[in-house]
Amino acid sequence: MHRARRLTSAAAVLLALSPGVFAAVQTKSVDYKQGDTELQGFIAWNDAQTERRPGVLVVHEWWGHNEHARNQAKRLAEAGYVAFALDMYGKGKVATHPKDAEAFMKEATRDPEVAAARFNTALELLRKDPHVDRNQIAAIGYCFGGGVVLNMARSGADLAAVVSFHGALATNTPAQKGKVKARVLVLTGADDPMNPPELVESFKKEMDAAGARYQVISYPGVKHSFTNPDAGKAGMDALAYDAEADKKSWQEMLKLFKEVFG
Repeated sequence: MHRARRLTSAAAVLLALSPGVFAAVQTKSVDYKQGDTELQGFIAWNDAQTERRPGVLVVHEWWGHNEHARNQAKRLAEAGYVAFALDMYGKGKVATHPKDAEAFMKEATRDPEVAAARFNTALELLRKDPHVDRNQIAAIGYCFGGGVVLNMARSGADLAAVVSFHGALATNTPAQKGKVKARVLVLTGADDPMNPPELVESFKKEMDAAGARYQVISYPGVKHSFTNPDAGKAGMDALAYDAEADKKSWQEMLKLFKEVFG
């Protein structure tokens, strides 16, 4: 009996001293500025990993930098990446009503140069993080954010990959031949009225003409904002969470990251 207790105690001590036992996903808010605009991001990483690893920018939906964006950053950290959920609107600008979200989105995209500057400011912050391999950076975006990362890819941003989850596909600045450096993955709902079939086909033609390496996956019966469990709370018929599409799209993203990062 005493020997069994000693063995149990010893095992507990060894377990407590084992690397990774106390390691977990760490997070912190990051206040930063682009020009005169105060912004607040959110970074997540796993402190069990000591080596530098790929970084991933997360661009929020049109609601702003909210819990959904931060949750995606934490999920990416659990998958072995350092994730920075950036802020495209300004510190504290988070909407719960579609009219407010639309106003914030229009303000943020009124000047394309400002929008690109806010993205690039966050990109440099992520590259300078001591946990990050600055040569291995990707970006993902949701809804409005999906449009942001696609536009950055169109502009020739030095990214390994961009992934758009139910993101805006239309653009006023189509990709030029040979300019898209990033691998592009578009994950969209086949029943998304914001990305109807004709718009999806137009996007494919644009990518083909640009010579981009891309993939588009459409999920049958799935609407807009399918990754957000709170999508139905907005009172918009176009929005609906879909657990299966959420899971499958995340796996497609991880598959792409494994290909580009190794």
